[in-house]
Amino acid sequence: MTDSFHSTIDVRTIVPRERHALIFSTFTALPAGAALQLVNDHDPRPLHQQFKSQFHGQFTWDYLEQGPDTWRVRIAKTAGNCCGGCGG
Repeated sequence: MTDSFHSTIDVRTIVPRERHALIFSTFTALPAGAALQLVNDHDPRPLHQQFKSQFHGQFTWDYLEQGPDTWRVRIAKTAGNCCGGCGG
């Protein structure tokens, strides 16, 4: 895993109702193999569940920092067809 990111989204500065749409559109625009970094002030577990539902087998999710004040997650778009067992 690399710490190189295609983009970083700090949702702490974004209106709550706009956050998930921005994250999903940014992820969708990523080329295969690229990653975005998500920065939040709480554990984004509900977002992870939405990713599992909408992008099953198409992403990996790795916590880089887990609170208590800042949460950072690396969300990468997998290259090729994934069987879903790769951590997404």
